[in-house]
Amino acid sequence: MPNPFNQQIIDEFRANGGRVGGPFEGARLLLLTTTGARTGAPHTTPVGYYPDGGGRVLVIASAGGSPRHPDWYRNLVADPRVKVETGVFTYEAEAEVLTGEERDEVFARAVDADPGWADYQARTERVIPVVALREIPKAGPPDIAARSAGEALKVVHDAFRRELALIRQEFARSGPGLGAQLRINCLTLCQGLHNHHTGEDTMLFPFAADRDPGFAPVLERLRHEHERIAVLLEELRRAVTAEDTDPGAALREVERLTAELEAHLAHEEEVLIPVLEAVSAPAP
Repeated sequence: MPNPFNQQIIDEFRANGGRVGGPFEGARLLLLTTTGARTGAPHTTPVGYYPDGGGRVLVIASAGGSPRHPDWYRNLVADPRVKVETGVFTYEAEAEVLTGEERDEVFARAVDADPGWADYQARTERVIPVVALREIPKAGPPDIAARSAGEALKVVHDAFRRELALIRQEFARSGPGLGAQLRINCLTLCQGLHNHHTGEDTMLFPFAADRDPGFAPVLERLRHEHERIAVLLEELRRAVTAEDTDPGAALREVERLTAELEAHLAHEEEVLIPVLEAVSAPAP
């Protein structure tokens, strides 16, 4: 069983769509469930993570600089099949312990983003492991923490809002340069929004149009908003990948995207959630 401190975080995380207070407020946090190496029982632990793009996230087995690897790390070495909860989505993943230059490069990125990782490494003689968690594709719809289609749309939107808020905070702490991890955070957000809007354009909007053909003008406006946001996403990509990246210019693109996206998300929720809730309502 998780210790009482971890269990409190787990309960709060699951009750609030991934949001927690206390020392982890505003942090990127996920719940990692491994299979106990000795017991075979599921073992859930809250861990911080970094986006990595390409369908994977990164977790670091620091254990606060302890001389021993954390239990969750030893578990996934024995059985790399794990479950990940993001507060929005739950999915099965394959854990890969990074080695050699890849491990060192990723750990250096983490230290650049938060020097506390270097402090943890200095406390212990073991090389602190870095683990990539890659989602295992599944058939059918995603496992989302929502009771209805309308609530699902809202929790996904809120996740994008939180990620943009985190990125703005990271820019504020980044100093004169733009760190490699912050670049990846921005690019991962851009890809996530692109995927989300593609899914809406190809599946959600046609579904809504079939339910009510008179809804077509509303959906056309939403598509135009998607096109505008796609332009802003491309401008942000260019800003963070340029060889002579200007952090101030990149932040301005983040702020432009935030303002435009918030207006779009609010409008989409206003017009789509009632439709989706009507579809989800039980028959009388």
